[in-house]
Amino acid sequence: MGVKLYYTTVTASRSVKSQQAEVIRILDSKSIVYELVDISVGGEVRDEMRSKSGDATAVPPQLFNEDQYCGNYEMFSEAVEADTVEQFLKLA
Repeated sequence: MGVKLYYTTVTASRSVKSQQAEVIRILDSKSIVYELVDISVGGEVRDEMRSKSGDATAVPPQLFNEDQYCGNYEMFSEAVEADTVEQFLKLA
């Protein structure tokens, strides 16, 4: 599988919830196949996300293509505005 979306099912943050929902909605609307990786299942998954992103304080949502870091919500949002989502996700 290509695109991976690191997200969490357990958060008190309203902004994290809405950002995750927005990313999922856009990926679905563009028929982009992706895998959801839930970091709430254990600290090692969260640490893996942070290690791969190169940011020790990274919070979901974070996007990858396999193990290549694509970016966070803000970067994804900019790609949506510029209509460059496929390039952002390293699909083009």
